[in-house]
Amino acid sequence: MTTTLEPPADTEEQLPPSAAHEDEDIPVPPGAPRRLLGELLGPHRRRIGFAMLVILLQQAALQSGPLLVAIAIDRGIPALREHRAGPLIAVTAAYLGCAAVSTVLQRAFIRLSGRINQDILLTLRGRIFAHAQRLSLDFHERYTSGRIISRATSDVDALRELLNEGLQELLTVCLSVCYITVVLVVMDWRLGLAAVVSFGPMYLIIRSFRRRSLRVYRRSRTAVAAVIVRFTETMNGIRPVQAFRREAANDAAFGEANRASATATADGLLEMARYVFLSRATANIWITAVVVLGAVLVTDGSLELGVLTAFVLYLRRLYDPVDQLAMFLNSYQSAAAALEKIAGLLAHEPTVAEPVEAAELPAATGKGREVSFEGVRFAYRTGKEVLPRFDLLLPAGQTTAVVGATGAGKSTLAKLLARFYDPTSGRVLLDGTDLRELDTAELRRHVVMVTQESFLFSGTVAENIGIGRPGASRPEIEAAAREIGAHEFITALPDGYDTDVRKRGGRISAGQRQLVAFARALLADPAVLILDEATSSLDVPGEQAVQHAMRTVLAGRTAVIIAHRLSTVEIADRVLVMDQGRIVEDGTPAELIAGEGRFASLHQAWRDSLV
Repeated sequence: MTTTLEPPADTEEQLPPSAAHEDEDIPVPPGAPRRLLGELLGPHRRRIGFAMLVILLQQAALQSGPLLVAIAIDRGIPALREHRAGPLIAVTAAYLGCAAVSTVLQRAFIRLSGRINQDILLTLRGRIFAHAQRLSLDFHERYTSGRIISRATSDVDALRELLNEGLQELLTVCLSVCYITVVLVVMDWRLGLAAVVSFGPMYLIIRSFRRRSLRVYRRSRTAVAAVIVRFTETMNGIRPVQAFRREAANDAAFGEANRASATATADGLLEMARYVFLSRATANIWITAVVVLGAVLVTDGSLELGVLTAFVLYLRRLYDPVDQLAMFLNSYQSAAAALEKIAGLLAHEPTVAEPVEAAELPAATGKGREVSFEGVRFAYRTGKEVLPRFDLLLPAGQTTAVVGATGAGKSTLAKLLARFYDPTSGRVLLDGTDLRELDTAELRRHVVMVTQESFLFSGTVAENIGIGRPGASRPEIEAAAREIGAHEFITALPDGYDTDVRKRGGRISAGQRQLVAFARALLADPAVLILDEATSSLDVPGEQAVQHAMRTVLAGRTAVIIAHRLSTVEIADRVLVMDQGRIVEDGTPAELIAGEGRFASLHQAWRDSLV
């Protein structure tokens, strides 16, 4: 039997209250969306410029159609009456030629813009993934993984819809308006001026829609993220959900988030419907007015019939894209809100930052390195101070066990040593070098942490062990497994070291996952090894096997063992008893057992439990 100092927990220390606030969103610095957009488009400027030239020529060919119709009516038909078919044939050929050129250029633009769009989205997804991995532990403890997944999936999809469809519609509408406005004014300044006046009401309608819908789509992106958060958390915690009959409560919470998302989407559709109604009504009124005015001018002989026909065709082309513009604005507002969310994530800098100029560790004299805490204070973002002023020296090669009640500061000490967090004040030194001056990759080579939760990735057992040292050979992987006592159970698996452990290592037991995690750490061959209650998932025989292997493996290394089980402390050279962030007892296991302090009382209780 073993006596535990406290019940094992996934998170021992006080986390900031905001860690569980799933409704809290990532703040967006001013100008971040614009900067991100510039960074994404910058590498593609030449291709974007060429695409703009293609669509410019395509619209020129397309918008020449009504003008050619006017020429055919006012010049070609009268010439045909005089038995001269040449002008009408020339106009017809020009019309067909422009249509063919427009079609070819449209196809070229779609292909070119599609490739640009996919390259941009590929870069963006890669940046989100890489940045999320680089962010510090405190960020991931404050924001759920579902919120980050939402940034990389639904928000990127909103941008994809805009890039693949919306931008082409916007360019088409803008170029159409420019071409048609110039042609109308040149053909007849009176009717052209009447058409231009309509831009005023249209602008007011568009501006109103943009302002109202932006608020709706910001709310929609947040609501979609909440749905993904609820779904992800439930699926990741499906075992406790079913064990504690949380299905009904989760259904209610998910239903609330789902309804909020549906309401936001419906509000967006209502805004678009209002916009389409107002814009179509305005367009129809103006077309009617222009036709009436044009009819009067044709009657008094100051306007040709072909010109009026071209005007009507151009006006339809001018106002018909209003629906396309509505769809673009719909996609734009959704994409703008999505870009804002993504920019907020990418603008969030890690609190544990890389040094400007990385320092180099001095040459090691043995396997281990000296660790020292100098005047260290630490508090989580919104919590009270977990570690008051803290000083500690761990000589190279010493194995130190740290014990204490829940919240005493044990795991915080380990996280500071692994540099998952930086001290609020003071320094943590490795062989006299401040951890903040070390490159993260260099630090991870020298300091390795095995946590209570032995996370395994989907893949084979050998691949999971090999994470400890990328490029390790198969014999080296198997040697690490033998040394830790995992070789026997691995070879008993269906495919041995090539057995797929599946999602989160679910194919093997918790104790076996812990042994694989130990083998991974040993393969890394660190100078400092941190074991944060790393034997909590092992049964008594498994724990004894690991401890036997650790006596040899840890020899010469610097090791910090965060211990709940007193049996784990037996392999330590030194024991620290912590209480409220302070060391209240310090000595060898034998010295503390012989005394009358807390550790002696706990050890006696453990001895009595064995009887």
